[in-house]
Amino acid sequence: MAISKENFLLVVVALMLISCSTLSLAISDVGPFVVVHKKVSLNRLKSSGSEQVSVSIDIYNQGSATAYDVTLTDDSWTPDVFNLVSGNVTTSWERLDAGSLVSHSFVLESQVKGLFYGAPAVVKFRIPTKAALQEAYSTPILPLDILADRAPEKKFEWAKKLLAKYGSLVSVVTIVVLFMYLVASPSKSSAAKGSKKRR
Repeated sequence: MAISKENFLLVVVALMLISCSTLSLAISDVGPFVVVHKKVSLNRLKSSGSEQVSVSIDIYNQGSATAYDVTLTDDSWTPDVFNLVSGNVTTSWERLDAGSLVSHSFVLESQVKGLFYGAPAVVKFRIPTKAALQEAYSTPILPLDILADRAPEKKFEWAKKLLAKYGSLVSVVTIVVLFMYLVASPSKSSAAKGSKKRR
C-alpha cells in the first residue's frame, strides 16, 4: 500500500512533535525549548508559466524561560532557481516568551522545472545563562516537484465533490430508511411462530 506525500509528511511531523513534547517535559525546567515547524505549498501560475512556493514557519517556545535575540534564517532557496516575490527569508524578534508562538511567511516563484530538496530553517537564540547562541532546526520538507506534469482532472471529479458535500446526509437518510424497514416488516421468526400456532 503506497503512502501519499501528505500522509508521510503528517506522520513525520507527528512523530517529531511527540518526541519534542516528550523531550520538552524533561527540559522544561532548564530554560527555553524552541520547536520550529516549516510548511510549504505550491501554486501553479498558468498565466506566467511559473510556480509559486508559499513558505510558512511557526516557532514555538515550549520551555519555561524566555529566548532572546531570536533570528530565523531559511536561505536554502537558491537564487538561480527561486525569485523572492514577497517577504524575507530572514527575520528576527527581540524575545520569545515561554509558551508563546511567532510565525513568519514569504513567497517565492520559480520557472525552473525539477525536484528541489530544501534544507531546514535555522533559528538562533540567546539565553542569559549561556554565552554561546543556541540553535534549533525546523521540521524537514518533502522534495518539491517544481512545474511537474500533473495528471488531468478525473472524469468523475464532480461525483467526488457531491459525495464530499452530501455523503454524510445520504448516510443518515439510508440508515433511517433501513431502520424503518426493519421495524415495519415482520421478521421470519415471528411469522413462523404464527403459522405453528394456527396448526
